[in-house]
Amino acid sequence: MARAGRVVLAGAITGLVLVAFGRTVERKPDAIVPESIDIPSIEVDAPLMKLGLTKDGEVELPPYEKPKVAGWYSKSAVPGEKGASVIVGHVDTKDAPAVFYKLRHLRKGQVVRVARSDGKTVEYKVDSVEQVHKNDFPAKRVYVDEGLKLVTCGGRFDTAKGEYDDNVIVYASRA
Repeated sequence: MARAGRVVLAGAITGLVLVAFGRTVERKPDAIVPESIDIPSIEVDAPLMKLGLTKDGEVELPPYEKPKVAGWYSKSAVPGEKGASVIVGHVDTKDAPAVFYKLRHLRKGQVVRVARSDGKTVEYKVDSVEQVHKNDFPAKRVYVDEGLKLVTCGGRFDTAKGEYDDNVIVYASRA
């Protein structure tokens, strides 16, 4: 679990990367949005909420009070559409596992499904899973490159800082 002021992602560079590559997406209020995520192999079946950017330019996180909810970064592509689609979730809370607790256990070829507001369900297959130090967060690969990215915290928990040192990132392609 990361402390509330720190984002799972290396959000400070996120806005700069998206602007530099011109990849943010503006949507109409009635546009299609992802509503839930299903990952059978790790027993995830969770609703999705929209996430934006904080005033500091970091990607918002789902509220800690809703540990079983993941969030879709609304400036990324809608799952199933062209572009990078990013879904973020907590690994745990102070006293219990959260929605992406088992994310690091995903393996190549396993299925991730995202249900959308238009009634379609988009299926992805995991390409790879990596754990990276937050200082080395691959912003271009996550926010620009094609495909679905699932992101949570991982690695060693630094009790002095109240946050994990790393991020776990799952990369998946349309099945």
